[in-house]
Amino acid sequence: VPPSPFPFLPSAFCLLRPSPLPPSLRLPSSPLPMLTGDLIPESTADGSLTFFSEDFGEWFHSRAGALAEAEQTYVQATRLASKAVQDQVSILDVCYGLGYNTAAALETLWRLNPRCQVQLYALELDPRAPRQAIAHHRTLNWSPAVLNALVALADDASMTTSTLKAKLLLGDAREQIQAIAARGWQADAIFLDPFSPPHCPELWTVDFLQQVGGCLGTRGYLATYSCAAAVRAGFRAVGLHIGSTKALGRRWPGTIATLNPEGLEPLSRREIEHLQTRAAVPYRDPSLNDSAETIRQRRQQEQAQSSLEPTSQWRRRWLS
Repeated sequence: VPPSPFPFLPSAFCLLRPSPLPPSLRLPSSPLPMLTGDLIPESTADGSLTFFSEDFGEWFHSRAGALAEAEQTYVQATRLASKAVQDQVSILDVCYGLGYNTAAALETLWRLNPRCQVQLYALELDPRAPRQAIAHHRTLNWSPAVLNALVALADDASMTTSTLKAKLLLGDAREQIQAIAARGWQADAIFLDPFSPPHCPELWTVDFLQQVGGCLGTRGYLATYSCAAAVRAGFRAVGLHIGSTKALGRRWPGTIATLNPEGLEPLSRREIEHLQTRAAVPYRDPSLNDSAETIRQRRQQEQAQSSLEPTSQWRRRWLS
């Protein structure tokens, strides 16, 4: 693991395996928000459905197209089509939501290789999202195998066939990821799709990214829509190389992370300089159990003490 360019990070940050924890399917209690707000449906530009979460105050997907976002930002970015020649492909879907990312991945793999065996772990806090999305999924042009998988995960949280072994783990993703990483399981593709860092900092901390990165195979790719400097600095702090991707419907690019830098689209000078500002101070959650407010306050304190360039100066230099 390369040395961290961020002096406020402990030197011990690396891809270490945590002690085994028992898997849990229960919904978490505090400090995560109680899920009491409505999920408000709305069509996106490509005709696919998304929800608005009153609990987090954000849409689940880009309004430019939920399905198109799954295909471009996640399936294409992780180069899944090239992995369809493998006998087995492993996928980690962090924040399963309506299931678009998983569905688009399965559709791609099985279209190219109907015998490809897929192992999937999907993490989701809100069980309402996959269940309420099923009626809409039935109107889309998914293959029967993909639709059956979506229904089984929404209804039973698992499915096992000759070509799919899948589990939907409901609850705090911070607990679930520790249990998965403790098994030494490795993914060919990881979809990191939480709500935005300001609204859901719990799933963007360097501590959570350490656990996620520990599940990434040596030739695997992790994709996310976010290019936040705090997120990218977190990837680097846990030993991952990063590049830019096209994120559908967003002004800024997405991010691809991998253990092997070969073939990555290099960051622009603007992006590199962004990682040298106080915006790059990462979110931290050492116990993997802190509230969002505690995580935000900790980062604000570290930013105030940082010797990095004020982000406002970078913004004036590049965005004026």
